[in-house]
Amino acid sequence: MPATQYGNFHDFCRDTGDLHSTLPVCNLFSPALDRNGNGWGGCNLTGIPLSGGRQLANLGSILVCGIAIVASAFLLWRSERKKAAVGRREMQLFLFGYIIIEICEIFSIGGFPLNSGARRAFSAVHIAAIVATLWILMLNGIVGYQLLDDGTTVSLGLMLVSAALLFIGTGYIALDTGFSWTGYWDDTLTGGNRAYALYTLYQLVPLVFLFVFFCLETFLVLRILGERKPMMYLFAAVLLFALGQIFQYVVSVHICTGTSGKINGGLFETLFTLLAVVSIWTFWSSITEDDWPMPTVGGSGAYQ
Repeated sequence: MPATQYGNFHDFCRDTGDLHSTLPVCNLFSPALDRNGNGWGGCNLTGIPLSGGRQLANLGSILVCGIAIVASAFLLWRSERKKAAVGRREMQLFLFGYIIIEICEIFSIGGFPLNSGARRAFSAVHIAAIVATLWILMLNGIVGYQLLDDGTTVSLGLMLVSAALLFIGTGYIALDTGFSWTGYWDDTLTGGNRAYALYTLYQLVPLVFLFVFFCLETFLVLRILGERKPMMYLFAAVLLFALGQIFQYVVSVHICTGTSGKINGGLFETLFTLLAVVSIWTFWSSITEDDWPMPTVGGSGAYQ
């Protein structure tokens, strides 16, 4: 028995659901049954009943995901209208990635009565999309420094190729864990649910990308643009994202218990993440709507 809990998902999966966890990674494991026959030993998210004894476990998150997709499409349209905005295409790539995440979320943790194979496949793509999309967001922080001309084939190509490599690599590890193609990750399927690679990619790497993005944008706004007002949008994004994680990992089990399994913290995590994405877009828009003095290296010279 390893002394460290690093890589162990059991407690996370238990606290975010039972047979229907609201963490996509939990769908890749075989839950260790407790003495009462429950999946993870946590609160069972039942949702609403369907015909034939089936259940739609996470209707709230499904509805919020639908709203997020529509909102992201609207932001894509608004971005398209900002013709001279620095990083317009790069920001649109981030929004496209977020739309993919939300589509996958509907089927990975929405509680649709899917067969286990389809759910594992959606969950693997969901995890891969999270890693790749947050990588794109981090690169958006670099785009603002105009080291390369934004919106060019080189800028977009580097972003897409690197994100695709992360997507394929993470997706393969998740799929091989869930479907045991090679057997390399089979030790994660025995009930211990310890997956070092997935833990690093799903739990830690996205936080690193977010932290780097925050640092890059903070330096850009405060030291280069000499402004402070846009920072309130960036801080709002951080706060909203943090609230979503608190609802997901800490409050979820209490909401589930208090509502007799009707909803859990996953609904609020999806909502607060959507609001964080809107705040990030608003932050980007706020620093590209005026002419800022901008020293560049090979770039266009100003935010417009």
